[in-house]
Amino acid sequence: MSLTGQLYEITAGDYTAWISDVGAGLAGLWFGDRPITAVWPAGALPPMSSGGVLIPWPNRIRDAQYRHGGQDFQLPLTEPAQHNASHGLVRWARFELLDSTAASLTFVHDLVPQTGYPFELLIRISYVLSAETGLSVHTAVTNHGERPAPFGIGFHPYLDLDGHELDHAVIDLPASSMYLVDERQIPTEQVPVAGTPYQLSPARALGSLRLDHGFTELHGSRAIVEFGSDRTELWWGEEFGYLQVFTPPIERFKRTAIAIEPMSCAANAFQSGDGLIVLEPAASWTATWGIAAGTPIG
Repeated sequence: MSLTGQLYEITAGDYTAWISDVGAGLAGLWFGDRPITAVWPAGALPPMSSGGVLIPWPNRIRDAQYRHGGQDFQLPLTEPAQHNASHGLVRWARFELLDSTAASLTFVHDLVPQTGYPFELLIRISYVLSAETGLSVHTAVTNHGERPAPFGIGFHPYLDLDGHELDHAVIDLPASSMYLVDERQIPTEQVPVAGTPYQLSPARALGSLRLDHGFTELHGSRAIVEFGSDRTELWWGEEFGYLQVFTPPIERFKRTAIAIEPMSCAANAFQSGDGLIVLEPAASWTATWGIAAGTPIG
């Protein structure tokens, strides 16, 4: 088996997608021969969380510590250099393929109680392709445990620029505020973006701006990236009130791409409570987002 795990292919019209059973991650999405998202190389692990599913929290938790229900918990330090817990607990978990058609795949994983996170979540993720609307990702999370569970979700797709330079990419991101962070990438303050280089709507060229920033106060449900004569759109349901935007350095990522990550909560939400969901026993939470090819902005 390759380092990417078992890859499953679905198609609809001009769209093709690869999904891995490891982490139920998006290993690649194409429209014809154009890569819409970054494609995992078969002989390597997914670079920089590419295509990852981030459950039960996206982004970072300072010191990998949090308090819930009157108890203190210590998670593994998965980002030791910055002393954080990063991107949840399922990126390297093998999901079971529950159902498949030519254009859809549904995976399920039981996240069992463990040190630092003694809660049980049943996770169901469906990837569905449509010739007209592209890729939709449907997620349902159910608390199978006996106590309320703190919870958040995020996804980490990289929108591939098909070799075009980041400087010339045009981005439209409908967010009114962003987070300032400390040297460990933990939010310290939420500030408005109006009149700053981080005001990314209406659409503007990226230029020299490089991003690894969280945004919120979204005033739309669709982000757009345009490059050359192509355009990619990422959309999200109302369950996602936060976006992380990241422009990876090409010397590490080997492709020009922009990660636009829909998240249900902010970074460090297990400590700050910003967007944190507390899922009651037997309760379920659902969300949908997706990606499509589009026509140029104009």
